[in-house]
Amino acid sequence: MPESLQGTTVFIDAFDAVLSDLDGVVYAGPHAIPGAPEALRGLAGRGVRLGYVTNNASRSTAEVAAHLRELGAPAETDDVVSSAQAGAELLARKVPAGSKVLVTGSPALRREVEARGLVPVHSAEDEPVAVIQGFSPDLGWRDLAEASYAVAGGALWIATNTDLSIPQARGIAPGNGSLVNAVRAATAKEPLVAGKPEAPLFLTAAERLGARRPLVVGDRLDTDILGGNRAGFETAAVLTGVDTRQSILAARTEERPTYILATLDELYAPYAFPEAFDGGWRAGRSQARVEGRTIRVSGQPEDLDAWRAACAAWWEAQPDSEEPTAPELVWER
Repeated sequence: MPESLQGTTVFIDAFDAVLSDLDGVVYAGPHAIPGAPEALRGLAGRGVRLGYVTNNASRSTAEVAAHLRELGAPAETDDVVSSAQAGAELLARKVPAGSKVLVTGSPALRREVEARGLVPVHSAEDEPVAVIQGFSPDLGWRDLAEASYAVAGGALWIATNTDLSIPQARGIAPGNGSLVNAVRAATAKEPLVAGKPEAPLFLTAAERLGARRPLVVGDRLDTDILGGNRAGFETAAVLTGVDTRQSILAARTEERPTYILATLDELYAPYAFPEAFDGGWRAGRSQARVEGRTIRVSGQPEDLDAWRAACAAWWEAQPDSEEPTAPELVWER
């Protein structure tokens, strides 16, 4: 059991801050995920600070904070750390002030670039020294083509993030990573990545909050959990967005979360952390043991404790997995 949980009865009391993702955790598209705003409002009453760490570079931090307040979640502009900020800061370290930069993204990303003394342009014909690419639902083929021309011509290329998908109200839609892949395919070049899963975004958020024991909460293993792990923080995967029980079980080593939560409501419940016993692992009333490529689970498939036990057992058997490894599950009720 992690030291932070020892002696606690309510899960969130082990931490002094929550660093929360947005898409798939607080909202999907324009709508709040049921119960999420209420769960986040409850943190202050337990003395837990709250910050938001988002890879979505399509809106300014002020716009994000305003949207969160509209949904009923507590948020001020400084509570939000975005990949647009991280991308613009990385860009400013790489090129001289006054440099021309092709901004392939939202007006919010252009404002972040301007705020750092750089000059946004719209075409490769303007001879930019760099390209910064962030998500915007308004990007089209011509925008990606201009980025490709500039990158192929030798311009520095920075991506705010490489999320392949983004949760929306109607389902899962292509994210910035899918658009980055289009430029990658056209140029055979690789971008520098500023946002998740790199650690600085999380470290900046924790520093702003003065947090010593932050918990990173996210719905994606490849960005939220990987980035939180890289920052050295404990991580919780919440099952309201992209990743599922099955994908978490199969996760490669560096993307494995410390905890698995069904919803944010579980921040206020006791947590059944898996414990080893002779021949397997148990969590709550469920047990799991590994036999070759099979996990035998004593419990119900709908019981999250059963999956927590299964993850502990499988991850012990696969301690150094560089690729996802999916075992066969046998349920013994």
